[in-house]
Amino acid sequence: MPRRARSPSPLERPLRALAGTALEVRFAEALSRGDGLDGAHCIHELWMRGAFPTRIEAAQAALWERAAASIPEWLPMRYVEWLPQVYRIASEFRAAARGRTNIYLVLLDFADRRRGPYGLYVGMSGYTPAQRFDQHKAGIRAAGSVLKRGLEVLTGPTLHLQRIARADGARIEAELASALADAGILTEGGH
Repeated sequence: MPRRARSPSPLERPLRALAGTALEVRFAEALSRGDGLDGAHCIHELWMRGAFPTRIEAAQAALWERAAASIPEWLPMRYVEWLPQVYRIASEFRAAARGRTNIYLVLLDFADRRRGPYGLYVGMSGYTPAQRFDQHKAGIRAAGSVLKRGLEVLTGPTLHLQRIARADGARIEAELASALADAGILTEGGH
């Protein structure tokens, strides 16, 4: 059986070189094909270029309507203005060794706070980010902030920080939380 080609990570920004009109055409083609992955990369590129929030939100809605089954888990379900900054900060971290530890980010709902509407929880686990999020929401070894305020896992920025050594994970979890807080993002976790 032939091996499937690896899908590019959003961190790689495979559509970075496309001009604005070419990106729009590619997104329209992705919608017509029902191609959630290609459409997600188009939306991600718009996000990284600082496109207007209403444009990104409209593109997300169209993609969910036309290609929900094939949208990758790394595309957030809602617009977060500082997502490009999170990608930049997370990309600065690397693990020295492979292992079974995963770094994950959870989008938190802080609409009731002055610094809202969103914040981040930084965590580390031997479970996948989605599994660990489900555990938090079920009250299993849950951080109170994720239990009460957790909206979704932001998978994309930390895809390169999966299956790393535990020692690297502990260091990166703390340093990433600190770097995000230093950037002005309301951050919890990172113990």
